[in-house]
Amino acid sequence: MKFIEELVVEEFLPTFRSMLAEALRERGRTQNEVAELLGISQSAVSKYVHGEVERNERLLNESQVQDLVERLADGLTDGEMTPVEALVETEVCIRQLERGGTLAELHTEAVPALAAEGHVDIHDPDSRLREAGQVRASVRRGLRVIQNTEGFARMIPAVGSNLAESLSTTDTIEDVAAVPGRIIDVHGRVTIPGEPEFGVSQHVATVLLAARENGSDHRAALNVTYDEDLLAALESTGAVTAEFDAEEPVETAIAAALAETPDADVLYQAGGFGIEPILYLLGADAPTIATTVREVLSDQ
Repeated sequence: MKFIEELVVEEFLPTFRSMLAEALRERGRTQNEVAELLGISQSAVSKYVHGEVERNERLLNESQVQDLVERLADGLTDGEMTPVEALVETEVCIRQLERGGTLAELHTEAVPALAAEGHVDIHDPDSRLREAGQVRASVRRGLRVIQNTEGFARMIPAVGSNLAESLSTTDTIEDVAAVPGRIIDVHGRVTIPGEPEFGVSQHVATVLLAARENGSDHRAALNVTYDEDLLAALESTGAVTAEFDAEEPVETAIAAALAETPDADVLYQAGGFGIEPILYLLGADAPTIATTVREVLSDQ
């Protein structure tokens, strides 16, 4: 686990301080004055000026850092900038470099998994990176409920089940996390072959996306075997159900079903030629759907 702050300390600060110390010395400042301006010891300034500190070449050649150093050196030398103002300008530069700049690139290289998440701003509380982690965690919680729900194995259709949850903004199945390989029944036991991932569900994700595209605000879906008793049990809990045509393309069929029943949180098709009857539960998130299934099964 490598924090981006470690890269600031290990790579940015030595490079930046050495560049600024050199620039201030070139403008006639003494080592003592440079030390006071930078808030470091005179011996540290000496090391910076004499090249005794290892510097990061990419940051050294980063135009944004070079421009910052020149501005700060000029401002601190002619008195147009205070050390506090210089500190603020440097902090702003650091944050910018962390958001898609050189520091972000160095961080992605240190933590390759960030590249797969489209790492842009590690500190953004609303970033896709953070939301993706929250969605995967939500699916894991839902899966734990399912694994511990007695009788769920018999609800798994021949094609397998999947529990999916989407990001708040969705365009494709890449925005939906689910179980790779689907949830399967192995000798009466619920078996989950892997950790939740984005882009691994084709069918359930397509159903969820189709529902969202047609007005549903649900972000999660689970498919199980269609059963009239299960449908009746769900309706008895207040669920709004809607049937769609199994013979039509999924997107078209769900659009028609939701046009007629826009508040539906259970979608189902009773089968067709070579088509297995399937019921889809929609919900706010994966644990909510899993809990609904557990409660319905416990009452049967």
